[in-house]
Amino acid sequence: MKLMQLTIELTVGFFTLFIVVKVIGRKIINQITPFTFITAIVLGEILGNGLYDPNIELATIVYSMCLWGLLLLVVEYFGQKSLWFRGIVEGKPAALIANGVVNREELRKHRMNINQLQSLLRQSETFSIREVAFCYLEANGSISVLKKPQYQKTTLEDFNLLGKPAYVPVTLIRDGEVLWDEIKNLGFNESWLKKQLDSQRISNYKDVFIAEWQEGDGVFVQTFQGNSCL
Repeated sequence: MKLMQLTIELTVGFFTLFIVVKVIGRKIINQITPFTFITAIVLGEILGNGLYDPNIELATIVYSMCLWGLLLLVVEYFGQKSLWFRGIVEGKPAALIANGVVNREELRKHRMNINQLQSLLRQSETFSIREVAFCYLEANGSISVLKKPQYQKTTLEDFNLLGKPAYVPVTLIRDGEVLWDEIKNLGFNESWLKKQLDSQRISNYKDVFIAEWQEGDGVFVQTFQGNSCL
């Protein structure tokens, strides 16, 4: 009788977990944000503890898993609708290295030391800090690395050509909202931004899904309709 009950609970738990993961999306697999990382752990704990605790009914297991999945969907929904809420939930990438210089203040802020930074760089096939132009700590704890031109896989030195400085793209508009702090840091203003958008026949910030600026390449814009232009 116990084996039959366990079989039923495992089967129902398996398909419930499958459905919850499919509804939440693939982000839970890659654990893109802290919330998806926590969700992966909690769902496993709910299912595991519930199956082997005789005092917990099957309906309680299913309800708990569905409720946790629903809460994550609510958080994701508000994160899509509000940049302010998204910033609280997901945070912003931290520049651990900028223009080839390690930002010690950012390391202290994220409770990291130079040894841990070097370890993360080695996992990204970067074995010396001198190779790095920019390094960002992402919300899920991974790092993104932009190497200096002379250290990139296909190096300009192979062709006896002079390297160009490495520049990181800066987001100007995201989800129809202008990031004025980023624009001011670049030394630009609202009239400059309007001029850039007017040149691409865009009159309203709200029409822009993403806009990036990069030294030497200008402004890249993609609208909500999927049109992109430089």
